[in-house]
Amino acid sequence: MYILGISCFYHDSAAALLKDGKILAAAQEERFTRVKHDESFPKNAIDYCLKEAGIKVKDLDYVGFYEKPFIKFERLLKTYLATAPKGLFSFLKAMPIWLKQKLWIKYLIQQELNWDGDVVFIPHHLSHAASAFLVSPFKSAAILTIDGVGEWATATKGVGRGNKISLTHQIDFPHSLGLLYTAFTYYCGFKVNSGEYKLMGLSPYGKPRYVKLIKDKLIDIKADGSFKLNLKYFSYEYGLRMINDRFIKLLGKSGVRDPEAPLTQHYEDVAKSIQVVTEEVILKMAKSLCQETGEENLCLAGGVALNCVANGRIIRETPFKNLFVQPAAGDAGGALGVAYYIENCLLNKKRNFVFDTAYFGPQFSESDIKSMLQAKDVTYRHFNDKQKLFQVIAAKLVAQRVVGIFAGRMEWGPRALGNRSILADARNPENQDRVNLKIKFREDFRPFAPVVMEEYLSDYFDIDRPTPYMLLVAQVKTKDIPAVTHVDNSARIQSVNRRQNPFYWGIINKFEKITGCAVLINTSFNVRGEPIVCTPEEAYNCFMGTNIDDVVLGNFLVEKEQVTVTDRNRRHRDRFEPD
Repeated sequence: MYILGISCFYHDSAAALLKDGKILAAAQEERFTRVKHDESFPKNAIDYCLKEAGIKVKDLDYVGFYEKPFIKFERLLKTYLATAPKGLFSFLKAMPIWLKQKLWIKYLIQQELNWDGDVVFIPHHLSHAASAFLVSPFKSAAILTIDGVGEWATATKGVGRGNKISLTHQIDFPHSLGLLYTAFTYYCGFKVNSGEYKLMGLSPYGKPRYVKLIKDKLIDIKADGSFKLNLKYFSYEYGLRMINDRFIKLLGKSGVRDPEAPLTQHYEDVAKSIQVVTEEVILKMAKSLCQETGEENLCLAGGVALNCVANGRIIRETPFKNLFVQPAAGDAGGALGVAYYIENCLLNKKRNFVFDTAYFGPQFSESDIKSMLQAKDVTYRHFNDKQKLFQVIAAKLVAQRVVGIFAGRMEWGPRALGNRSILADARNPENQDRVNLKIKFREDFRPFAPVVMEEYLSDYFDIDRPTPYMLLVAQVKTKDIPAVTHVDNSARIQSVNRRQNPFYWGIINKFEKITGCAVLINTSFNVRGEPIVCTPEEAYNCFMGTNIDDVVLGNFLVEKEQVTVTDRNRRHRDRFEPD
């Protein structure tokens, strides 16, 4: 039984393929097109999934789409009518693509895939719920989904038991916690549907000066976490901007920050304030849901579930004993959710898969990597003995070199989890600025995540459970790892054990044997504005276009000093000069 799930046309398009209830492949389209948060039809991701399975489109049993376009269209029409004439320009801009493409998704999928079967459409938040609960380790659990907006819903509550999901409560558009957070993302000069994690990273630098103002003027929060927004301060209902002049005036004279302007204390305080309010809403929702359902397990999904600071507080401050967040919690994960909803709920098949790894993307053979290196006439070292390779990598990290790691299958979700990662020594405080400014070319306020051997997790962090997908924030217990300790003494942690990723674990293990420290900096293998690398050539080009010292491509090691000056200059020119 092969089931293909698809999400697309808003942001983070993706495809996921199941075989007999187990994930064979899953990937976001951006990794193939190199367009960050690519929203286009995920043709490349689908092609990859089919190739990984060794099948053709005709071998598929079901194809599913992660939401119901006609209901979303109904919401758009009703919203434009309710806000007319203010939304006329936005309406005229939106309608052509709806009438040409988004209303005809069934036929588009059939045409793109040459698929003569039907397409199953599942509501957006039901896809979110399925993407978390149906692959969780829980037989029963409370379910909470929070995002910007699906068709009408912006948040839902419910419960999952066995292979059944029941969503019992929802908050509808235009009242949206996700869109409120995105409005502040926009105000602080970060990109909508992309920069929300930057706002979260900025918040510890600020003070919650505007919390009372936000709660008095912008959002009315009830005891159970339900809420209403004061819509006179927002324009996302009818306009092409998230906020209007009233919102800007409310927050003072600074106005919307230019994306390249310095980050003043004002924006830091604004970021802190909306983070505090967001956490309050999420915690109230979680506590009331626990009381309503009596469940001790919680499954969380939707883009807001990527707010790992709030996730950490759910663990510490609510009655829930266990939390599961599937790593592609945003729209990309809808592709996985619709596939599992078809498998377990519509076809009534017993759940037989627990999500315990995130490595479902493309991988490349040793001959693929060797051919690429030889075609570029690159000097490399090859290791037949992995333990020797781990020893060499660890020694380089101890020598304060920065190492790119490209190994195995690419990660599913927005975080690099060791197979497309850049590593450095977390003990050296200088590495925070060095990696930020000279390699990632990103804002200096953004923290780096630590990766820690699971065996040593509680020695370094105030956390009592593994966090393999970098979705929980906790306090740091030691001063020995300053490069991954945020300004508020917190860290967004990835734990790894030998079973999950023996290559990655092996590197950290060797580093620990040398230094006594079981923690490294782990950041994604890309530069600002680009998706994480997918292919060996992309990894090599990123290595050459930055100050990464060494790159590991499978069992091959390339050292920057061994690359000829001619090749280095040529690649720098090709990367930064226009055609």
